[in-house]
Amino acid sequence: MNDAVRINKLSTIEEAHMLNAEFAERYPWYTEGEYYFNCLEENRQGQRITLIAYYKECLAGCCHLLYASKYPYFRDNQIPEINDLNVFPEYRRKKMASRLFDELERIASETSKHIGLGVGLYKDYGNAQRMYMSRGYIADGNGLTYENVPVIPGKSVVVDDELLIYLVKDLQK
Repeated sequence: MNDAVRINKLSTIEEAHMLNAEFAERYPWYTEGEYYFNCLEENRQGQRITLIAYYKECLAGCCHLLYASKYPYFRDNQIPEINDLNVFPEYRRKKMASRLFDELERIASETSKHIGLGVGLYKDYGNAQRMYMSRGYIADGNGLTYENVPVIPGKSVVVDDELLIYLVKDLQK
């Protein structure tokens, strides 16, 4: 099965067009626009690494490594962040996410002792939560955030994609 999986770095405008079109076609929450073109530019500037996963030559998903996280704790401590993992439903359970993570962790280990990520807290994120824990990610100890701001005890927040807990992994273990 591993021979069927190929991981490439986003490097061409054609790949950005492909990602843009494929995400717009598959997901009602994604609007075609500049996102993947901006990712390409950030890849070229060394601010981000976007990996594209293919399964038997078909686009299967992608994931990013951000060198300057929007999460203040990661940014202040120079912890690169794995961001926006997305494997298309028909390619799940084929180790695509694991292969993307293996490569992003390898890349991050060249310049950092740690890597981090944020994960949502409702049921839709259950599989991701289990995968991250099984890979050695642990809570960073800073509690819940909403839009990257710590949640204050006693205050209400919306349970949506912006309510996250951030996890870190020691890449030297």
